[in-house]
This record gives sequence, structure tokens and C-alpha cells, in this order.
Amino acid sequence: MSLKDVKFIATDMDHTLLTEAGTLPPHLDERLDQLEALGIQFGIASGRPLYTLRDLFPRHERLTLIADNGAAISHHGQIISKTLLPQAAYQAMVKTISEETDGSPLICGLDGAIAATADQQYDSVFREFYHQLSFRDDLASWAGEANKVTIYLPNGDSQKVYDAVIAPRFGADFSAAVSGPVWIDIMPKGVDKGTGMRAVSQHLHIATDDMMAFGDTFNDAEMLATVKYGYLVANHAEGMAQYARYRTASNDDYGVVQVLDQVIAAHQDARK
Repeated sequence: MSLKDVKFIATDMDHTLLTEAGTLPPHLDERLDQLEALGIQFGIASGRPLYTLRDLFPRHERLTLIADNGAAISHHGQIISKTLLPQAAYQAMVKTISEETDGSPLICGLDGAIAATADQQYDSVFREFYHQLSFRDDLASWAGEANKVTIYLPNGDSQKVYDAVIAPRFGADFSAAVSGPVWIDIMPKGVDKGTGMRAVSQHLHIATDDMMAFGDTFNDAEMLATVKYGYLVANHAEGMAQYARYRTASNDDYGVVQVLDQVIAAHQDARK
């Protein structure tokens, strides 16, 4: 392993970069400044939408944002890729989720998320991830540009619902993934964080062998398998070990930052 070869780094947010309390590691801004000074591009690869990711990193407009699990990608503030769901598809997903699961659907529009008025009790949960949020009585009739449907499962049974309903119904025609104990994401076919990383690779002319990524759960699997330097945090989901070559400390022990410091040191040593 030669960390001095790393030219692009991306990290998942929840349970990976963020602590369990939902906070960023201390002094992260300083690390991002150091990486930029060394010519290393940094990105966030998340199920969260672009507008939320931008809000979380107001000082760093030059970040690459792989949002909505790869359905929307921006680089230095400019959208370089977006992949939309057909209107009929996301309306059918909302209907199925509402009628056949214990979950609450959200349509992820490019400019904001839309949830059912009946789910306003979850406003604070939704708004943590979707800063632009509105409610409507008849969610299934909403029409607009959307690139993801996400499901909030307050009973924590995301894997069970995925196996019983989402994968059999939508797995063949769309990309679907469990993104946490209470979340499932459904994206256009072929969209995941791995295809997002390959799109960034082509745009920046950086080989995936010179890329690093961090993750914890199944919507990170393709990304970790795509890059040469794929890291799982110690608090990763069971069954993820096969997707990443390397390990780091947990999110609460700032495992991502520990490796960033190693990359920074390796590049600084190479310049001596």
C-alpha cells in the first residue's frame, strides 16, 4: 500500500465520517485544507441530497459531492451528472411502500424532498437529512424531477422490508440498497456510489487505483469495491467485510481522520 499515490478520497457520512451523535470530527476543516494544498481531491459520497451536503460544508465549495447514492454528482459547485427516475416509477414505489410496508416514503426531488402529510410526525428526522422538505396530502400524485425514493422505517426493520418487499418488487429494474437500520434507498438502475466514483474518475482523469473511500454499510459496498483503497470503519454492518480491503477505527474514534492524517503524512514525506 502506497498512500502517496492517493489522488482522490471520498467518504460516506452517516456512521462513517459522522459520529453516532451526528457530529463531524474535530479539526476536519484543517485536514481538508491540507489535502487541497497537497493536490488531493476530497469528496462526500452519501445518500443525502446535494443541497444538504452543501449546507454541511459551507467553507469548502471545491468538494466533489456524490449525492443521493450517485444519482446526482457535483464537482466544484457544478453538477456533472444526474440520473432521474421516471414519474410513473416513483409514483408506483410510493404506492407500494405505503400499502405493503411499515415504512414512510419520501420522493427525493432535485430541489427538495416531498413526504406525505400523514408523516409530519417525522419532520425532525426527515429534515436532518433533507434540509429542503415539504409535505402534501397525496404524495403519489406529485410530479417533477426526482432521482431517488427513500423509505424511513421507524421500527428499524429495513433489512426485513428490503428482503420481503423492495428487492422482489423493484430490485430487477432499479438500484435498491439498505442504507441503515431505518432507511432503504431506491435509485435508477445502475446508480450506486460505485458508478458515482467511476464517473468522478472519468471527469477528473484519476484512476480508481489512485482513489480511496470509506464506508460502513451496504449502500457503500460498490464504492468500496471500486477503489483500490477501500476502508471499512470498525462499526461497519455485518456482512460488509468482503467489500473492502482495509480497516480503520470506528466513527466515534474518528477512523476516517486517522487515515487522512496518514495520507497527508505520506504526501508530505514524498515531497521532502
